[in-house]
Amino acid sequence: MGLMDLCGYRLMEGCEFAISNAEGFMEILARDLSLLDGENVQCVLASEEHVESLMEQLELAINEADRLETQLDNYDEILCHVRDTMETMEKKNSMNSIVNKNNQQLMGELENIVTTLDLPMDYQKALDDADFTTPEGLTFSVKAAQALKVAMNSDIDKALLQMSAVQEQRKKFEKYKEKFSRSLSRQLNNLFIHYGNHKGEADKSVEGLILPQHSGVHKELYPYTELMHWMKVMDKKMYDSLKEVYTSSLGKLYDRDLRGLFNAAREKIGAYAVASPTTLIGLDRDFWTLETSAADRRRYETILEQVLTQLEPVFLQEQQFCVRFFQLDVLSPTSKNTLTTLDGCEATMEIALPQKKMEKQIDEDVRSMMSTLFACLKTELDLLIDHVKRQDSFYCMYVLIGLNQHVMSAQSSFLSNTFASQLVEVKRSLDQFMQTQIESVKDCRLARKSKVGILPYVSNLEIFAVNVECLLKSDRAADLEKWYTRLIDTIIEYIPVHANEQKTPSQVVKMENYHHLHSLLSQLKISVLDVQRKETKQRYNDALQAYVTLYFGRPLEKLNTFFEGVQAKVASGVKASEVSYQLAYSKQELRKVINQYPGSNVKKGIESLYKKVEKHLSEEGNLLQVVWRAMQEEFIRQYKMLEELIQQCYPGSMVSLEFSIEDILQYFSEIARSH
Repeated sequence: MGLMDLCGYRLMEGCEFAISNAEGFMEILARDLSLLDGENVQCVLASEEHVESLMEQLELAINEADRLETQLDNYDEILCHVRDTMETMEKKNSMNSIVNKNNQQLMGELENIVTTLDLPMDYQKALDDADFTTPEGLTFSVKAAQALKVAMNSDIDKALLQMSAVQEQRKKFEKYKEKFSRSLSRQLNNLFIHYGNHKGEADKSVEGLILPQHSGVHKELYPYTELMHWMKVMDKKMYDSLKEVYTSSLGKLYDRDLRGLFNAAREKIGAYAVASPTTLIGLDRDFWTLETSAADRRRYETILEQVLTQLEPVFLQEQQFCVRFFQLDVLSPTSKNTLTTLDGCEATMEIALPQKKMEKQIDEDVRSMMSTLFACLKTELDLLIDHVKRQDSFYCMYVLIGLNQHVMSAQSSFLSNTFASQLVEVKRSLDQFMQTQIESVKDCRLARKSKVGILPYVSNLEIFAVNVECLLKSDRAADLEKWYTRLIDTIIEYIPVHANEQKTPSQVVKMENYHHLHSLLSQLKISVLDVQRKETKQRYNDALQAYVTLYFGRPLEKLNTFFEGVQAKVASGVKASEVSYQLAYSKQELRKVINQYPGSNVKKGIESLYKKVEKHLSEEGNLLQVVWRAMQEEFIRQYKMLEELIQQCYPGSMVSLEFSIEDILQYFSEIARSH
């Protein structure tokens, strides 16, 4: 229901009488309408005033808003100005901070330059007029030189080197450096030349050969060590010049000492008797041009050891001094002469060397200096070893041992390297010596004799073994062992070759020589020759068996022939027990053959055999009894074989040989005793 309907409904409720009194109702409505019109007019009049008031208020509000907007614009302008001002101030503050920082850095650099380039006056005086005559003056000179080095090597930016003050100070320092360098060079130069005539110190308690030491020179020069290091950094050219003067002066000193030592050693060894000593294993000892006694060999070895022992302390002492004094263990000094290498331009860039290459260069510098100081060492050592070589063909054995020991005891030194180089040459001489010995075995020439006996290279092997024993017991045994094996193999190989060239039965030559060789190898007890020792034993046994088989033959020849026929029948199918029924092999035929070998005839045959064996064998081979025993065993073997065949083929026949095994043993024994 709408609002109008509701009002009308209420009106109808309040005027229920309208139906009965319509005119009254109309009057009421007209009256109410009139009242309402009046109220409406009054409301209209009243609202106009309010509207005007409202319009005035709105006008005021608009004006106030305009004022506020204007004021806000003013504030915005002020804020913009403030913002610009703040930005400007921020920039100014940043610039001020940079300026302050730069000023501080500049102040620091200037203070650093002033501090580092400031050289105390007393140092300037010391550099200008250096005093090296007193310990105090020398000590103060070292301090002044180090201060100058620090100043000239100070860490200054290269751009600042363009400053006139720095350039002026640089020139001043350069003058001090040059003057001090000249003074120091003159002082050291004079000292080096003076010490070139030093007599050296010798240990009087030591007997024999002596090489003077020069620790006194080193002691006098050690106070100048720091100044020499300073020279290496500050004036490399002058440093190289001083090093050359030192090596030249002291080199003459060591040249004199070394020649004296080696000349004395050669005199102690003595003059050699022959120009070209020959001691070849393949030659008969009658043709040896030199045979050194054990006493002489020990004397040579002792003299060589004395020389090597004297060299070691002197060389090691000198090398240690040179490395320390001349700073040879530093390839490039850690400090650089900045003010002399930088001239306000581009710096020279140093290329770092790899560690291994640097170490190699350092070793080369040390080797070069030591080689100059001891220039005659290699030559003198060669002459001494050659002198020993002319006295003893087996020199390389003990020389190799001596050099090897001193290479190990003087490790990482110039002397050790020199000895190592010499060791290689002696090792090469050993190889050549052993190869020559092997060739002498192959080229062995023997006179054709009725009895060859022990071949020269087998006989001489014992002397050879004694002479090389020292090397086999040393750390260098491997150098000889391989050659020893080759030598014995060659001897084993060529014994049959030379045996076939002689009148003596080859079996005898092989038997005697293999036996002699086996005995020697058994005595030597050299483990690497075990295979060869076993081989010689086998070859000896083979040769012995071959000789017995060939020359003993069958002394009961007809009996052997008879039973060969018997064995042939048995082999053809005839039973052994039925062979006696064969006419040719009957008991009667067997007795006929046996009767041809009475004991007396057998003994004569054995005696004839003994004479033949005695004629073949040599006394030095000392195998007559061995061979005779082998022949006795062979005879007994044949005897037993014949007896066994008789028992098999002629059982119960009472047939047997006319002599027994006891008779055979007696025959052989009597014949051996009678000769």
